[in-house]
Amino acid sequence: MTSQTRNIPSTDQIRRAPKVLLHDHLDGGLRPGTVVDLARATGYASLPETDPDRLGVWFRAAADSGSLERYLETFSHTVGVMQTRDALVRVAAECAEDLAADGVVYAEVRYAPEQHLEGGLRLEEVVEAVDEGFRQGERRAREDGRRIRVGALLTAMRHAARALEIAELANRYRDLGVVGFDIAGAEAGHPPTRHLDAFEFLKRENNHFTIHAGEAFGLPSIWQALQWCGADRLGHGVRIIDDIHTGADGSVKLGRLASYVRDKRIPLELCPSSNLQTGAADSYAEHPIGLLRRLHFRATVNTDNRLMSGTSMSREFEHLVTAFGYTLDDIQWFSVNAMKSAFIPFDERLAMINDVIKPGYAELKSEWLFRQPASTSASVVDGE
Repeated sequence: MTSQTRNIPSTDQIRRAPKVLLHDHLDGGLRPGTVVDLARATGYASLPETDPDRLGVWFRAAADSGSLERYLETFSHTVGVMQTRDALVRVAAECAEDLAADGVVYAEVRYAPEQHLEGGLRLEEVVEAVDEGFRQGERRAREDGRRIRVGALLTAMRHAARALEIAELANRYRDLGVVGFDIAGAEAGHPPTRHLDAFEFLKRENNHFTIHAGEAFGLPSIWQALQWCGADRLGHGVRIIDDIHTGADGSVKLGRLASYVRDKRIPLELCPSSNLQTGAADSYAEHPIGLLRRLHFRATVNTDNRLMSGTSMSREFEHLVTAFGYTLDDIQWFSVNAMKSAFIPFDERLAMINDVIKPGYAELKSEWLFRQPASTSASVVDGE
C-alpha cells in the first residue's frame, strides 16, 4: 500500500479532519427549520414554503436557477427573519454548532450589520447579539466533545454608503469577537475604490480586512482591491485564473498580477460550489483551484453560503477529492493555508496549526496502520 493510497480520505475522515473556514456568510447558512420557526415567531409571511424540507429544496433550486433575481430573493428571506436580537443569537449559535459538527475548528463568519436594523436594533446591538450566539454555539460544541473558535467579520454593502461607519464599528469591537472587515455585494458598477475612506481608516488602525473581488467582475476588481485598497485577503479571487496562461505544451505563464498574488502569498478565499453556481467554472474538475493548488498559490477552501449551495466544508472537500484525487495531505495543506491567513494573532494561529491541525491529520493518516491484517504485517517482517 503506497502513501498516496493510504492518504485518500474516506467521507468519515473528511468530516473528522480539522478544517478552517474563512469565507462563510451568516445569512447564507441558516437551517431551513430555523427559517420556518423564526418566520412564525417574528410574523414574517413571505416564505415560499413553510415545510422545512421543501424550503431547503427551494433555496438550493433558486440558487441554482441561473436567475440573479431568484438568487437574491433567497437572501431576502433569511435576512427577513434575522431582525430581532433573539433571532440573531439563535442563528449565530446554530452556525457555530453546525460548523463544529462538521469538523471546523476555526471559522471567520461574516455578516452585514446594516441589514439587520428593520426591527429597531442598533448596529451595536446586532454585533453584540451575534457575538453572544457564537459564544453559545462554542459552549454547546464543547459540551458535545467538539472544539471550535469563531470570529466575526463585519461586512459593508458595496452599493450602500455606510462602509466607513461599519469599519469604525469593526474597529470598536475588534477585541470583542470581531476579527476584521469586508465589503460584499454586486461587483459590477460598485468598485471597492468607492470605499477608500473605510480602508484607509482600517490601515491607520492596523486592522484587518478582506474584500469580495475577482468573483464576477474579474481582474480589475482584484487589482483595485490589492493595489488601491490594500486588502489582506481576496474574497473569492477565483478570476485570477484569467491572468494565468497555459500553453498547448502544458507550460504555464503567470501575468504580473497573478505573479504578485502568488509571490506576496495573498490568500484566495475560494468557494468551489458557489463558484459553479455563479458561472466561474462549469464543473469541479474544471475549477481553477486545481491549477492554483499546483502552482502553490495561497489557496483556501470555503463554503460561502451553506444553505444556498447545500454544502459544508466536508462536502466541498469531498468534491475536490473526487475531482482531483486529493489526499489528506492536500486537505491539510488547504487547512494550514487558511489558518496562516486568519485574522487572529500570529502566536494563536501557530498554536492552532501545531497543536490542533497537524496532530489531527497525523492521527487520521495513521489509521491505515490499524486496518492491516496481522498476516500482512507478519509477511513484511519475514521478508526483511
